[in-house]
Amino acid sequence: MAEPGFSGPAIPLARWADRQLRLLAQETGAAAHRELTGQTLLGERGSANGYTINGRISAGVGGSRLMPTRDGGWLALTLLRAEDRALLPALFGHDGFDLSDPDAIAAEVVQHDGAELVARGRLLGLPVASADEVPVSPPVEVLTEGPRRQREAGRPPVVIDLSAIWAGPLIGHLLWLAGAEVTKVESLTRPDLIRRDDPRTFDLINQGKANVLIDFADPAQKAVLVEHIRAADIVIESSRVRALRQLGIDAAALVAETPGLVWLSVTGHGARGEAAGWAGIGNDCGVAAGLSRALADVCGEIGYVGDAIADPLTGITGARAAWTAWREGRACRIGLAMSAIAARALAEERAFDRALLDAELRGWGAAAAGPFPTVPARAMRAPVRAPGADNRDWGLPPC
Repeated sequence: MAEPGFSGPAIPLARWADRQLRLLAQETGAAAHRELTGQTLLGERGSANGYTINGRISAGVGGSRLMPTRDGGWLALTLLRAEDRALLPALFGHDGFDLSDPDAIAAEVVQHDGAELVARGRLLGLPVASADEVPVSPPVEVLTEGPRRQREAGRPPVVIDLSAIWAGPLIGHLLWLAGAEVTKVESLTRPDLIRRDDPRTFDLINQGKANVLIDFADPAQKAVLVEHIRAADIVIESSRVRALRQLGIDAAALVAETPGLVWLSVTGHGARGEAAGWAGIGNDCGVAAGLSRALADVCGEIGYVGDAIADPLTGITGARAAWTAWREGRACRIGLAMSAIAARALAEERAFDRALLDAELRGWGAAAAGPFPTVPARAMRAPVRAPGADNRDWGLPPC
């Protein structure tokens, strides 16, 4: 039966997300979790922003595109930043083409094999993926463990959210809905981009969180952050390992030294080995998970499935992992690989009801060029704090 207020094609994997949300609600006991559905979390951004289903171009601003390669495969390339476009001559081995022209870029892609472009692109730090790759990391992996901590009965978890964009902040939002005290930490020089680019989504998943702005170039301010991390229960971050190291923050050491600290590292493809250096966002990670190939297999046309679908799938998965570890008093650093989480969701949904999933994929393919599914808007439960509104509470300079 269709969810009230929902219209348009079913979002593939929404039923998987729905089952995970029901498990999360059982674990947290939060009434707010029982009210959520998979269709809501997978569809609300696209619905609120009036997205269309664009086939080989990702929903929204179309920052990710699927392009054929010389060997008959398909490459997903995400170009959201000027610095990514500046790397295209290095990706293709020459310049002299229009970096802003999608057709010119596609003409370059088709002259190369997919594996070559994926390997080179990842060395360069570009978000790239092949429609036929297999994720190399576990979906959820315990990377480091530390001393346990006896939890104080009735006290909600204290969460520091260092992440940005969608998956990580959604984890913080889901924990906040369960009663957690969440502080969003943003860089003074590089605040969360979706505050500007997608204010509706930003407000929805960051409502109710305290907000501090930190100058990461200031050792004294970084020391304040580390002090608060040591007093927290859960930390969420979505930085690549190198970037975190450059900030002078050692996640493994903090977990090893701080009883009961749960640290979530949200990554595109994994937090260990070579994959820890690979860039990845929701759209290309969904391709790396096999979703675009699954779409092509059932309807004959390749395309993107959902809206940056690996982000909300990871948000739900991360919230469950964090809550379970916190409740058990464990100290651990947990790696979340978005491509592998989406691949696991695909595999489990196929095992649950392959025929229905295939029908949903066919429906998604048939809806190309049409509007994104409509999802009823969730009501705001709390205000959104201004950048740096809570700096004084942390002993930081006011903004």
